[in-house]
Amino acid sequence: MNAQPWLKSYPAGVRWDAPIEPLHVHSILAQSVRRFGPLPAFEFMDRRISYAELEALADRAAAGFQKLGVGPSVHVGLYLPNTPHYPIAFFGVLKAGGTVVNYSPLDALRTLELKIEDSETDILVTLDVASLYPRADKLLASTRLKKLVIGEFSEYALAPGPAKAFMTAQNMLSEIRRDERIVAFRDLIDNDGRHSVHELDPREALAVIQYTGGTTGSPKGAMLTHANLTAACAQYTETATRTDPPGMLEGKERTLCVLPLFHIYALSAVMILGLRLGAELVLHPRFDPSAVAKDIALKKITVFPGVPTMHVAVLNLPGVETFDFSSLKFCASGGAPLPVAVQQKFQAIAGCRLAEGWGMSETSPVGTFTPRGAAPRPGSCGVPMPRVEMKFVDVVDPSREVALGERGEICVRGPNVMKGYWKKPEETAAVTTADGYFRTGDVGVMDEDGYIYIVDRTKDMLIVGGFNVYPRNIEEAIYQHPSVEEVSVIGVPDAYRGETPKAFVKLKAGAPPLTLDEMKAFLRNRLGKHEMIGELEIRDQLPKTPVGKISKKDLRESERTRAG
Repeated sequence: MNAQPWLKSYPAGVRWDAPIEPLHVHSILAQSVRRFGPLPAFEFMDRRISYAELEALADRAAAGFQKLGVGPSVHVGLYLPNTPHYPIAFFGVLKAGGTVVNYSPLDALRTLELKIEDSETDILVTLDVASLYPRADKLLASTRLKKLVIGEFSEYALAPGPAKAFMTAQNMLSEIRRDERIVAFRDLIDNDGRHSVHELDPREALAVIQYTGGTTGSPKGAMLTHANLTAACAQYTETATRTDPPGMLEGKERTLCVLPLFHIYALSAVMILGLRLGAELVLHPRFDPSAVAKDIALKKITVFPGVPTMHVAVLNLPGVETFDFSSLKFCASGGAPLPVAVQQKFQAIAGCRLAEGWGMSETSPVGTFTPRGAAPRPGSCGVPMPRVEMKFVDVVDPSREVALGERGEICVRGPNVMKGYWKKPEETAAVTTADGYFRTGDVGVMDEDGYIYIVDRTKDMLIVGGFNVYPRNIEEAIYQHPSVEEVSVIGVPDAYRGETPKAFVKLKAGAPPLTLDEMKAFLRNRLGKHEMIGELEIRDQLPKTPVGKISKKDLRESERTRAG
């Protein structure tokens, strides 16, 4: 393979060898405050928070966290939706010298417990909403957690009183019990903002532990250093601002932040990048396609990053053709493969190109980008980002590199690639080649112009609505049902979620019939929402391999045949 066949496809002005300096993540905010201080950084429930105000709040959070014992090697969990609490706490933890651990509200309670213990999280920041606080309180009792910091959902709204009254009437809030281990967010930041500054090496100090299944099913914490995340920011900035005309203008963009900030895509490619460029980030705590379409039109959103399921939902809104999307200039899709039909329909309605990219938690999540202004390449996720080196190795024999145009496992190397998996040196070694590339587990093809097409995965991982889902986790939960003898889960195509888990079940002799609704009810407290099965098929026998294992290959083949 030509070492860098993608260079011929780079837009004029974009440098593959762009200089990248290792920095602290919070230095990005500090630089932007100097340049964009009075401009709005975030908008939430009609209230705007300027860059200067955001840094002042983050300084006060840093001082508050240090009073709670946060410093180097102390891990603070963020169990939050998209509200101003997230960026304030995120930068507060980093300024205090600590490390952020992201927690998903979609995770099952048992998964949260395992991650807290594994990551050695001491403090958890969350909100008073009914979907979060009761579980956080249980975690305080059942895990190593020492403190809960609890914010009020509406305290950063333009009209906090009416917002709180409405949410209370809708039973959306929880009563917070008083306990010496529970700290109100407003008390955390009730100080003058003076805090100690730790001189940490950005190339070694961990900014974030981001949990992912990687290329296997067991959750692992990707260790992302300050240098990893600031490198990713520099790489995104290079591709977004140095084209002619630029894709994004500094101090001019209004970005819709509906992707969850606990996800690496939103954290890195939306929040950190947006703050670096002086954008105003309009926060949506949850995805509501109608609210998204209305905000794009009324608030003149210019940048809309999403996952395919979001784009599908917006396209399916009644009367979507009547919305004014003329302000959009940069739309992106990531997290899962983007169906060509969805891409084309979105572009026809929005009048804005929907560019696809690829990356992983382990790569911060820099990987590929679609060159601005280039002719569409349906099915491609673009070319390697600046400073990202790629090679493709034989899936059976990873020591052998395949030729250009041949299918192989994608391997990447660059300043954005994680330090390794938290407390898992063996698994880190297993995904690292002898010459320092990260083996992604994704199988792809690179054409002669350097464009990449993802064609398969080396493992059974599914991508459901942009989230990694692992069949084994679902199978383990289904096996707990008293009527189930055997089960196997595969992914089947889903027009909205991309893929949905389908369970094939053999019942025990004499067991009563089992419906999909009954199984969903059984699994509700055992799985996260993103893991819930979408289909159930009861079979007398499940196909087996010669050694007696259930054959997912045969199940996939039967699904392909059934689908026509």
